[in-house]
Amino acid sequence: MLNFLVSWLADVPDSAAAYALAALGLIISERAGVLNLTAEGLMLVGAMSGIGAALTFGGQPELALLVAMVAAAVISLLFAMMVVVLRVNQVISGLAIVFFCQGLTNLVGNLAGWQNKPVVGLLHVHIPWLSDLPVVGRILFSQNLVIYLTIPIFILVSYALRNSMAGLRLRAVGENPEAADAAGISVATTRFLAIAGGSALIGLAGGLLAVGGVKVWVADITGGRGWIAVALVIFARWQPWRALAGALLFGCIESLIPRIAAAGIQAPQYFMLMLPYIITLAVMVWSSLSKRATSEEPGALGRAFVREERR
Repeated sequence: MLNFLVSWLADVPDSAAAYALAALGLIISERAGVLNLTAEGLMLVGAMSGIGAALTFGGQPELALLVAMVAAAVISLLFAMMVVVLRVNQVISGLAIVFFCQGLTNLVGNLAGWQNKPVVGLLHVHIPWLSDLPVVGRILFSQNLVIYLTIPIFILVSYALRNSMAGLRLRAVGENPEAADAAGISVATTRFLAIAGGSALIGLAGGLLAVGGVKVWVADITGGRGWIAVALVIFARWQPWRALAGALLFGCIESLIPRIAAAGIQAPQYFMLMLPYIITLAVMVWSSLSKRATSEEPGALGRAFVREERR
């Protein structure tokens, strides 16, 4: 039983980090007032680009993750152009980008011959003495580098959103773009940067899933994780630390499913595959019905800004 628990909990950070980074990226762009549904597509771009870079450059997983971030940020500029400049409906634009990325990654991955080719990927860090500790050593001190960087990333983003001038401007644009514009803040520039910066984290999440997890590229590798990240943002009420807590919950569920099968526990196969999405629905319902938690939904979320108009 102890081995089962240790094996399960040791795999939780791998699953949770991808959810957490993707949700944090969405929070950054949505704090600027842009409703972002592109996570599934941008995670696919990050995953494919990361594996492609690892195959092209002969390993170097850190470089592969950097390429994944840049690729997702570049693709996100198309979404930014649609919603910020052309003022296309943000829901429709987000869905269109997801479908575009699904087709693009399948096409490029097959044409480049990256399908089903394994890479070295991220290795777990070995910390002398600590990694050799019983139970906690494997759970806490034998993870890959990105997992250890996730907490500092959350601290940095949370501090920046709350206390930095750039974060205050971003939140002002998300709450009341007309007032922000009157104060001399460029709404379009702020939203462009928020989308690109948040998308880089989403690309990192996809790259981590492929380069740090399965270490291979297959079509639709994300398996709906981007949509779960969208639900996490609503559950977290646009608060980064609540998103991290929700990511740990889904990481526990995702890591538990293969462990149950490996342990020989009889459970309906399709029910187990449905379980993360059942939990997603339950979380959404709970979040909607809960009256205790305060929501920090940006006041202008999903609303296009037209400078000539005053509301």
